[in-house]
Amino acid sequence: MERTVVGIDVGTTKVCTLIGELDEQDRLCILGVGVAPSHGLSKGVVVNVDDATKAIAESIERAERVSGYTIESAYIGLAGKHISSFNSRGVVAVGRGERYITEEDVARALEAAQAIAVPHNQQIVHIIPRSFTLDGQEGVRDPVGMAGFRLEVEAHIVTGAVTAIRNLVQCVESNGIQVNDLILQPLASSEAVLTPEEREIGVVLVDAGGGTTDVAIFADGGICHSVVLPVGGNNLTNDIAVGLRTPFTTAETLKIKYGHVLPEAIDSQEVIQVAAFGEGESQAIPRLELVQILEARAEEMFAMILQEIKRSGYEGLLPAGVVLTGGTADLPGFKELGREMLQLPVRIGHVRNIGGLADAVSAPAYATAVGLLLWGVRHGPSERRLEKRESRWTDLYKRFVDILRAFLPR
Repeated sequence: MERTVVGIDVGTTKVCTLIGELDEQDRLCILGVGVAPSHGLSKGVVVNVDDATKAIAESIERAERVSGYTIESAYIGLAGKHISSFNSRGVVAVGRGERYITEEDVARALEAAQAIAVPHNQQIVHIIPRSFTLDGQEGVRDPVGMAGFRLEVEAHIVTGAVTAIRNLVQCVESNGIQVNDLILQPLASSEAVLTPEEREIGVVLVDAGGGTTDVAIFADGGICHSVVLPVGGNNLTNDIAVGLRTPFTTAETLKIKYGHVLPEAIDSQEVIQVAAFGEGESQAIPRLELVQILEARAEEMFAMILQEIKRSGYEGLLPAGVVLTGGTADLPGFKELGREMLQLPVRIGHVRNIGGLADAVSAPAYATAVGLLLWGVRHGPSERRLEKRESRWTDLYKRFVDILRAFLPR
């Protein structure tokens, strides 16, 4: 049965609204694409509600015009330096009937895992089951229907700042759009570019956007570490603007046209023209100077990523290497520098296996937006609401069973 789903990726440099629909072969087809420059955001966080609301409205209007659909609800990507995550364990006793595990037991175990002290200014965004232990038997993927007395779950918990989340939701709802759910951006991107085999044997997803770089580490079929780093493509552009004393817009153009992060890969004698502040004429500088500026910042970014890999405890346990997405992933030499610094295989994550306007969203910069659609297709209309809560067990049942089915290996 055909079903339409909408995803809105509210990023630091662009807002991307996608409208998709499942065809008869259950393949996602892109029906509408709306991309607008982002305003009112800094490092993934809303800093001006009015500007952000207008940017989202422009993106929505463009997607509606292309598709002919009217958007009523959407899945929204969430990022920003306020995001944090950790792993937690929950244990429950199974004491009914013949002691077979039910979905309610799984929900109780996940509830126990979140019974931890969360700062008052933070709220839980995701509770993702990684694996289960049943009566001491580790590595259980799906315990429902199995017999046992003691169920233990290891879960990955993602939290975000309450005010940052509310501001983002306000900007979306001010456009008359109901928020189906908030999805951590690297989780959404992983839906679009990672394979089940990569998730199983160990892989790092790096979503290098304009304001932030999102890192998510997957192993044994599930996510085990995630973090949002406060650096991105805008830092590269800003370094050029400062180093070459040129306006930010000019620096962005230079990055796109002449950018590279490997000095040895370019002609060291090449000269480029750069417009300076307060001058009518441009100045000639060696292209090597531009590349060296980009190299320094890119090395810093990969050093931070390497630090997170070490902090996760999975260093040396990620044979699938690194998958790069986001607009910065297309910067020439970025992949090669990552391979050199991380000492891991590195590939660019392109969106695949979708129809419709697929060519318009195949670049790494659209991985999050496409992933939001895939998330929505997988979960269906979410029963979770940001203001209204259902009864405790009904709400837990619907939320956690969907998440369980989504993240356990298929």
